Amino acid sequence: MESHNKTKVTYFIIKGISEVPQLQSPIFLLVLLIYLITLGGNMTILLLVCLDPHLHTPMYFFLASLSILDFSSSTITLHKALTSFVTGHKKVPYLDCLVQFYMFSTLACNQLLTLSVMSYDRYVAICNPLHYSTLINFRICFILATVCWITSFLEVVPYLVLLSEFSCYKSNTINHFFCDLIPLLNLICDDTSALEMLSFLEGLLLLCLAPFLLTFTPYIFIITAIVRIRTKSGRSKAFYTCSSHIAVVVLLYGTLACQYLKPPSEDGLEANKLFSLFNTVAVPMLNPLIYSLKNRDVKLALKRKLNVLKFPEYMSSLP
Repeated sequence: MESHNKTKVTYFIIKGISEVPQLQSPIFLLVLLIYLITLGGNMTILLLVCLDPHLHTPMYFFLASLSILDFSSSTITLHKALTSFVTGHKKVPYLDCLVQFYMFSTLACNQLLTLSVMSYDRYVAICNPLHYSTLINFRICFILATVCWITSFLEVVPYLVLLSEFSCYKSNTINHFFCDLIPLLNLICDDTSALEMLSFLEGLLLLCLAPFLLTFTPYIFIITAIVRIRTKSGRSKAFYTCSSHIAVVVLLYGTLACQYLKPPSEDGLEANKLFSLFNTVAVPMLNPLIYSLKNRDVKLALKRKLNVLKFPEYMSSLP
């Protein structure tokens, strides 16, 4: 299909990460390696939380949920890119493209809400430790997780409905490695003002600003409570319990701000692709590393499981 044609499409062609022939093999190997690390790291966190009784606490329940979201979003966005490197087949049916967009957006929304819930968990643990078992229990955790999933599924529905109503596209070639909203907006030849307004209002206020406030507001009280702790060791211990979560939140929101808080344009597609690649490849890989390297309980659980598997040499080398 020529780039200036205006017709209804039945499939899209995904350009991929790069079209430079010399870079195809190195990019494929690098992305595959990072994806395998992402899958292995998040699956390790998930298995440790499920198998180790010491990690059967609300905080690690949400950490396991975050791991599920991380490797699921990476798989949804990267599977076509990795497959196209091997087969050269870059066609994606129209319906499959919309499904991929919907699932990725749902998981991204759920991730932001889960980080907000984890902030509330840290707030109660530090500011109201005596009431923690009452305010945060597995019944509450299940309810909060269910609310996150239902909200995420419903939030993205208006985008999917509006996208499905467009039938006129300038081209069926998507300058991206998966079906995302901004590249699709640049291909639509009809008036997209309603979708852009929805993207700005709902995306900024409900999908970004609301989770942002819900995530960072508890930390105002947390920092205030930490400052009031008299002993240096007490302050260090309190900060240690939430430092990993702070690092993950700052990393994710910083990437999303660079990626989405700007008007869609053809010139910005390459930059958007780079930020999206970092968000869907690097961030899910870094999350389990941040939590495992900064979390004493996770490291101890890993040592216990390695001991059970009779890996004493590797276990003794762990800090």
